[in-house]
Amino acid sequence: MTYNAIMNRRKCSAEVYKIFKTFFSSTSNKVSNYDFVVVGGGIVGVAAARQILLKNPKLKIAVLEKENKLAQHQTGHNSGVIHAGIYYKPGSLKAKLCVEGLHLSYKYCEENKIPFKKVGKLIVATNNIEVERLLDLQDRGLKNNVPGLELLEKDRIKEVEPSCEGVKALWSPETGIVDWALVTEFYGKDVMKMNGDIILKFKVNGFKENNDPNYPVLITSADNRQVATKYALTCAGLYSDHVAKMSGCSPDPMICPFRGEYLLLTKSKANLVKGNIYPVPDPKFPFLGVHFTPRMNGDMWLGPNAVLAFKREGYKVTDINLKELFEVLLYPGFQKLAFKYISFGILEMKKSLITSFQVRDLQKFIPSLTTADVQPGPAGVRAQALDRNGNLVDDFVFDKGGSEIGARILHCRNAPSPGATSSLAIAKMLEERVEKEFNISMMHA
Repeated sequence: MTYNAIMNRRKCSAEVYKIFKTFFSSTSNKVSNYDFVVVGGGIVGVAAARQILLKNPKLKIAVLEKENKLAQHQTGHNSGVIHAGIYYKPGSLKAKLCVEGLHLSYKYCEENKIPFKKVGKLIVATNNIEVERLLDLQDRGLKNNVPGLELLEKDRIKEVEPSCEGVKALWSPETGIVDWALVTEFYGKDVMKMNGDIILKFKVNGFKENNDPNYPVLITSADNRQVATKYALTCAGLYSDHVAKMSGCSPDPMICPFRGEYLLLTKSKANLVKGNIYPVPDPKFPFLGVHFTPRMNGDMWLGPNAVLAFKREGYKVTDINLKELFEVLLYPGFQKLAFKYISFGILEMKKSLITSFQVRDLQKFIPSLTTADVQPGPAGVRAQALDRNGNLVDDFVFDKGGSEIGARILHCRNAPSPGATSSLAIAKMLEERVEKEFNISMMHA
């Protein structure tokens, strides 16, 4: 089934959300009791709920999501790439989860007839310094068991991408693209098929002690609804630090929201690029750099840059929340990061304001590209965890509060990129972590 056919059949999703709405309405005026609750309806939270139910089908589980649909923030605003696991340090958790997640994602999409494309990825070196880094990347990829990885010379680059210029490139044929928001909807349907509940428009604003000792954790919403549970896991993305603090956790690490703004290739130039074209990472800079990313609907995204968002969910320059902005600006970790990368930050702001600066970076790979070939595109916001020393936190962070109630809530405060690709593998890890922390399998033994 084609992607467009699936999108037209999001009437199937309408059915799902009709069920969500029915459940939302039926529980708005009473406290519902659960064995386990997951806070956060992004891809990691819903995948975790699904995995916990697969391992513990007798548990009564709910997912709480503050929006009126699943996957409305990081999951629904990312590049849609199924990553192969090339960049990550061999033996690291990120490398293991990404490669495992790659295989699990393709298997899940095939089994559920979710459209995807293996368009491949070229990581292109444009000079001799980048070639040395590229060879290091190749070594990493091979140690990580990335499937099909191949080093290409200049003439072979042209065979894959005729318009692309480069000295050497790594070719990853297993890198693909998919609509991760659609995948999350399917995870949500799995949760409901296993009798789990998904409660939308439930914006968590606190965790309290419940009067019922059988369900000691009372989770409250901004509109005064309540859900009681024995244990909880939070996967709150851009607000993961705020949610963790609600149960007495440290404010560190803080989530600093970085907006990534994309350009779109015009339809008249749609044949200029076929697959993913990525730069070789420069260790002097904190983020990857601009690249070419095809989308399931036929669009080609170009970018992103990386600029500070003025609110946690600030997808536009005009999206401003002064309280959230000053929270970041006054954080010692952000001040140290900004000072360390001041020239990088100024350049990224130029790219945001002046299209030609971003196009100039893209021309390193596709010299024929001009500003007339692009138009403003969408944006996403990355939930970047940052410590007080100004270091980007590049690993998973788990936390629990010190109180009796806080000890029953596990917070996943950082699920680093590529979280979507790794979601099913992360879900297995989270299920094992929850079992270790709470021994939930014994609830209905």
